[in-house]
Amino acid sequence: MAYSTISKSSSYFNPKAYTGTGSSNALTGVGFEPSFTWIKSRSNSYSHTLTDAVRGYTKHNATNSSNAQYTSTTELTSFDTDGFTLGTDSGVNNNGSTFASWNWKANGSGSANGDGTISSTVSVDTTSGFSIVQYTGNAVIGATIGHGLGVAPKMIIVKKTSGTGDWIVYHEAIGNTKRLRLNTTAAEETNAFWNDTTPTSSVWSMNDNGDGNGSGSDYIAYCFAEKQGYSKFGSYVGNGNANGSFIYTGFKPAFVMSKYASGGGTGSWHMYDNKRKGYNTENDYVQANTTSTENSDTDQVDLLSNGFKWRANGSETNTNGGTFIYMAFGQPIVSTNGDIATAR
Repeated sequence: MAYSTISKSSSYFNPKAYTGTGSSNALTGVGFEPSFTWIKSRSNSYSHTLTDAVRGYTKHNATNSSNAQYTSTTELTSFDTDGFTLGTDSGVNNNGSTFASWNWKANGSGSANGDGTISSTVSVDTTSGFSIVQYTGNAVIGATIGHGLGVAPKMIIVKKTSGTGDWIVYHEAIGNTKRLRLNTTAAEETNAFWNDTTPTSSVWSMNDNGDGNGSGSDYIAYCFAEKQGYSKFGSYVGNGNANGSFIYTGFKPAFVMSKYASGGGTGSWHMYDNKRKGYNTENDYVQANTTSTENSDTDQVDLLSNGFKWRANGSETNTNGGTFIYMAFGQPIVSTNGDIATAR
């Protein structure tokens, strides 16, 4: 059994499903004050909305777009002690529409970090292994940026905020010589974006690519370390069968995002959680790289007490011989206080 020092995972990450009201909407029940909230409409083809406390609640980006950061005072209007408040914008609060949100705890607006050759502002929760990093690029090959985690991150997502640029993803399973793009279906690409250097316990490395280190350009990065029994970042090989691959995580997943990385195909980033339907195998998905509504055509995956198992031979999630990467957050099987998670 996988033990964890995190006895209550919902104090650090928690999905929240809700229905829009069209007017000021204070949502509670998240369990903490989020530092990063990601919202997507389930019932309408609206863009994703990503907001963090380092930039401030009026600054937003969409993972389905390469556009620069934009300012809005009518989307997320505050981070609160047990959730967040929404304004009147239809993209996050259309009256009668259904939405999903995914919420992570860091440390509010953050503080200065002098690790690396580029100074940064870092909001970090080292217990759960999550940090938000804001920095300005210098176009120097081999530049390093502090992440504040104290251990090497397994996954990093970088977005240029001061101009257009793809969402660039580092994932340990594909290594430091490759990258993925969160806003596209493209497979892994061999690219020196990460300066062919694995992140350390204090910094990650960049080349002079404009999507991550352009001179004078501003960036936001979300960094994730792996914590036993709480988070997992890995890969699996599909079998093309309705009795699909089982992926052991060591906890009951509350959230899974997967991507076809290599093996001859492309595919969207599929996002599942335990709050929208809440029972197996009715775990519908949205796609991080599109505005599409929630897809419920096929029963895709079981979220089990110790991992997840594919229940369809979907070309973007379980192609025979294809290699897929994933990120997952959830509840420990057994925490140090003896709590035991069960399947749904």
